[in-house]
Amino acid sequence: MGFSSLQFKLCKVRSVQFGQKGIPYINTYDERTIRYLDPLIKANDTIKLDLEAQKITDFMSREKHKGSFETIHVQDATGHEFATRMGNIFTIGKGSKPWVSLPKGKGIKLSIIEEAKKRHAAQVGAAA
Repeated sequence: MGFSSLQFKLCKVRSVQFGQKGIPYINTYDERTIRYLDPLIKANDTIKLDLEAQKITDFMSREKHKGSFETIHVQDATGHEFATRMGNIFTIGKGSKPWVSLPKGKGIKLSIIEEAKKRHAAQVGAAA
C-alpha cells in the first residue's frame, strides 16, 4: 500500500441513527461511531474516512431494491460474473477506479490449476 492510502480508510456503514437532540450518527462495521454526517449516507454505503481529521471526505451510495434478501450481481476484473448477498459486498471505488491500491492480479484469487498454468507459462517463456 502506498503512503496516500494510509491517510484514509474505507468503512462500510452498519446503521444510521439519531442521538440526543436529534444529532445523526453512523455506526461502521469496524465499530466506529461518527457524528454529524451527510444526510445522504445510508446503511450499507461505503465512506472514505480521513484518519487524521476523523472526518468523512467522500462516500459511495448504492441503490436499494425491495426483497427479503438483496442479491447483488458482480463482475470481477477477469470478467467472471457471479451473484452474492448484499452482506458480502464492500465497495472499494467508484466505476472502474478503486480508492485503494489492489494487490497483484487486482485482488482476484486464482485456483490451484490456474496458478500452475501461469507458473508453467512463465517457465516456458523464460526458457525460450
